[in-house]
Amino acid sequence: MYLRRICIAVLMVVTAACSGQSDTNIDGTPLPDIDPALLRGSAKAAFGAERVGSQQSPAAYGSYAKGCAAGSVQLAETGPTWQAMRLSRNRNWGNPELVDFIQKLSRKAAQQPGWNGIYVGDMSQPRGGPMLTGHASHQIGLDADIWMLPAANLNLSVAERENISSISTRRANGAYTNGSWTRAHHEIIKAAAQDSRTARIFVFPGAKVQMCKDEKGDRSWLRKVRPWYGHHYHFHVRLACPKGARGCVDQTPPPAGDGCADAQEWVNNILNPPPPNPNAPKPKPRRELTVADLPQQCSGVLSSR
Repeated sequence: MYLRRICIAVLMVVTAACSGQSDTNIDGTPLPDIDPALLRGSAKAAFGAERVGSQQSPAAYGSYAKGCAAGSVQLAETGPTWQAMRLSRNRNWGNPELVDFIQKLSRKAAQQPGWNGIYVGDMSQPRGGPMLTGHASHQIGLDADIWMLPAANLNLSVAERENISSISTRRANGAYTNGSWTRAHHEIIKAAAQDSRTARIFVFPGAKVQMCKDEKGDRSWLRKVRPWYGHHYHFHVRLACPKGARGCVDQTPPPAGDGCADAQEWVNNILNPPPPNPNAPKPKPRRELTVADLPQQCSGVLSSR
């Protein structure tokens, strides 16, 4: 009844709450009173304004492209085998599992020739949620972009990290890798995929096809590596919801098999594009998300101080 009264009080804008979401935070503390004005406001404006993580236990609420993150921790700007890039964006935050994953991957990357570690691009905002610019995902503290540029120098200044660019590893619109692609890229992505916490890795189609051709050992990890648009200046790692997480919507499992045939078909379509479908419906413009569109717990994440 309490949850139903909340829904009526805000004229049923909190549709997620009406569908049976918990009225407590993951640590059992009650959610704060919900401000209708906050709920109607822009989610990206609200979450983009937050500079630090919430004072809550770590939790991921909602899905990768429609959610928020409680109790996020900040990846150190510089570590023994990594550097966070574009610090002005304040997107080097994530679930503790993501921070641990990045540190572990960076140590493995440092074992590759020409790599002293990794350059880490966008993770999440301090409290997750929709970003002011860029990504549709990266909202629940479980996504990270790893630059394709070998991290040879781990003493970059803040200014250098704002101005240096990664490198593209594709040619022919993504059908093939170029001369910047190396076996080290293969091994680093392989290490990321072999971590049991990884749900999906996104990379451009030509890279997936190249890895399929080059891998002579265990191919099971290739299943997690999926071709996607762009992703030639970086590869995108997505972790699964942490074990026992409540309110976190997991990534759908990848199709059975190594996915190499699917990647090759994508490449074939790049090289010989099929004719456009004249009956294809026009894409509908996306409505900007409000706080009310997100899981109910996200208002508590915003209110936590």
